[in-house]
Amino acid sequence: MTDEKNLRSLLDAVADGKMTPDIALSELKHFAYEPVGEFAKIDHHRALRTGFPEVIWGQGKTPEQIAQIMQVMRQRNSVVMATRIEPQVYSQLQPKVRGLQYYEMARICALVPSEIPLRQTGIIGILTAGTADLPVAEEAAITAELCGFEVQRLWDVGVAGIHRLLNNRHVITSASVLIVVAGMEGALPSVVAGLADCPVIAVPTSVGYGASFGGLAPLLTMLNSCAVGVGVVNIDNGFGAAMLAGQILRTAAKLRMASFDT
Repeated sequence: MTDEKNLRSLLDAVADGKMTPDIALSELKHFAYEPVGEFAKIDHHRALRTGFPEVIWGQGKTPEQIAQIMQVMRQRNSVVMATRIEPQVYSQLQPKVRGLQYYEMARICALVPSEIPLRQTGIIGILTAGTADLPVAEEAAITAELCGFEVQRLWDVGVAGIHRLLNNRHVITSASVLIVVAGMEGALPSVVAGLADCPVIAVPTSVGYGASFGGLAPLLTMLNSCAVGVGVVNIDNGFGAAMLAGQILRTAAKLRMASFDT
């Protein structure tokens, strides 16, 4: 159940006389944010403000901290997600958190229902230049799917063999927004943007030889793209790319609804 549904249910109960204002006030005590021990404050209102619930950044947190945060969040969210979870951390989380799923390539842990419905409109196409870019791309893909978006994947279509991309142009033409993940010199987003009629989100990765400077070279290439309609997120930030794609599609849906109301 989302925070919006929880809040509406609470207000309806007060309006119908099924709950006293004092009890409702007690229920609302941790509705905006809720402390977890001395190390975290869960932002329960984030979905109301931004459209997507808070996601746990796993790197740097102990398994015990992640487990406690997930247990609190699962009481209010149908999907609870933690990013940058290495296999050894997952092995410690698994006995602590019932029903935990692990997406190893994406390094994501999640508590999810048996089936995740498509709650959002639009298709997010995700492309990689090479196989080595897959962990970042899968972080974007799993994030988008857990948020209720349809995802189409197209892997290993970099500019070194451009025919691989051109033979799969249907993925580009069918997408509502594209996420293009590339390391090395980072040229693929510019090529894709020259073929696409939708926004392109470029994700530089830290894949490459020494002169790529851990992803700085593809980052600068993407920032200097001569193709229009390209936005760039930070190095290896598949999660951020997926959330940006989601906000683009949610904004488009809101504009469609507004046009129907006028």
